[in-house]
Amino acid sequence: MSENAERTSVKAYVPRWQKEEWVADAEELDMTQSEFVRAMVQAGRRNIDIGVEEGGSGGVDPGGNGGETGLEEDVRSCLESEGTLDWEELLAAVTDDVEDQVEAAIQSLEDEGAVRYRPREGGYTLVDE
Repeated sequence: MSENAERTSVKAYVPRWQKEEWVADAEELDMTQSEFVRAMVQAGRRNIDIGVEEGGSGGVDPGGNGGETGLEEDVRSCLESEGTLDWEELLAAVTDDVEDQVEAAIQSLEDEGAVRYRPREGGYTLVDE
């Protein structure tokens, strides 16, 4: 499929400070925010073995929320950007990204020939090498 054949939007919740950094970085590179995020995601996928270096911060929020888990940070970001959400809305907001990530991972693994869908078995399976 060509890059422009079918497009869809992706919604992500990030801390305000992170979005501000991304906007500034995108402007510095003369890119739209969409182009910047897409480029950074692709760069990250190529270097997926990223880990916290010894003594590194692991992406601590400069706003002082460094003790939160990723999920806690996602919940906080959703509530900061959306205001009051009921349980179902909040659950949908924080799990939407997980579904997108699993779908992208399956697609990537299928493209590599490592995984395929087997209707008779009712799901995805690893391809025997």
